[in-house]
Amino acid sequence: MHTVDYVLLTYALVITVVSFLNLIRLDYWWIRMWDFPHLQLTVLAAVGLISWFVVPHTMSDFFYVVPLGLFATLIYQGWLIYPFTPLHRKQVVRLVAGIGNDKVEDNTIRLLVSNVLMDNTRTADVRDLVNKHKPDVVMLLEANQRWKDEISSIEKDYPYQVLYPLENTYGMLLYSRFQIRQHELRFLIQDDIPSVYAQLELPSAQIVHFYGVHPMPPSPTEHYRSTERDAELLLVGKEAREKVGPIIVAGDLNDVAWSHTTRLFQRVSGLLDPRIGRGLYNTFHAWYFFLRWPLDHVFVSPHFHLQKILRLPNCGSDHFPMFIALTYVPDQEQVIADVEIPEPEGDDLEVAREKIAEAKETSNTAQ
Repeated sequence: MHTVDYVLLTYALVITVVSFLNLIRLDYWWIRMWDFPHLQLTVLAAVGLISWFVVPHTMSDFFYVVPLGLFATLIYQGWLIYPFTPLHRKQVVRLVAGIGNDKVEDNTIRLLVSNVLMDNTRTADVRDLVNKHKPDVVMLLEANQRWKDEISSIEKDYPYQVLYPLENTYGMLLYSRFQIRQHELRFLIQDDIPSVYAQLELPSAQIVHFYGVHPMPPSPTEHYRSTERDAELLLVGKEAREKVGPIIVAGDLNDVAWSHTTRLFQRVSGLLDPRIGRGLYNTFHAWYFFLRWPLDHVFVSPHFHLQKILRLPNCGSDHFPMFIALTYVPDQEQVIADVEIPEPEGDDLEVAREKIAEAKETSNTAQ
């Protein structure tokens, strides 16, 4: 074998192996990190496959492992990404005709979600986005006391607030034009990682159950495993399935839309992803176009139809903000007919229960 043969073989083996590492059901960060770059691995696999046909190399039976591995990688990556293309059926349908304009407006909620990056100083840019898009609800993540103080000018337009700034990059600021009938600031798994539950009252008097989440990611600098992140999402998912009425779960989940955990969350919660059938809406990393994936999410119950979903311009953070406009549709027979609601499969509920129990046991031990 010549040098080019070793290069092609090594390249193909590395791309193929890391593409399937995420199938290993272990929570260590060095495995879970491979849940993220599937779009990048698709491009790298395609480059390797093209190179195999274009670059002169030794032809042997053993060497055919290169195109086979890369082709299998492309098939697998395509299967993961396909739901987030226009070729797939939309999971959340566009707003249907036939509802009076007054009822549409009274049942519409516009939400802006932004991980602002705690050390980011461009607070004025975030205020400008709020003033431009005029969301009904604003949720800012990674907000500390400085962010709370510098963004305070929006408070006059958002009289209902749940504000919990922190200096550990997990602070939350929730602002609402709609009355917050009830709210809870919760620490579901870790005592320094908050989440929020709020009952928002639309102008129509309909109550919306809103969950804002920002769990800790698995990474060498944050946490050695994903168990705590996964457990927090699954706790919210199990609770959401028990709720009656429209539900929104939003935030920086520190997980990608196609991961096993996120898909399990959908099946456990029964919530829908507005991106399915529309696009990836990659929100991280805002500074590096070649390292982007969808980390910031909005999941909704089948009660909602979609008016608009946008990835907004960067405001100095490593995340792009997200904006979404949703309309509650009271006619449930029509809603249910329009969508296929995710349901638990196989041992989903048992897996969720074990994950939650493991995270809580570790948390209690640490205390």
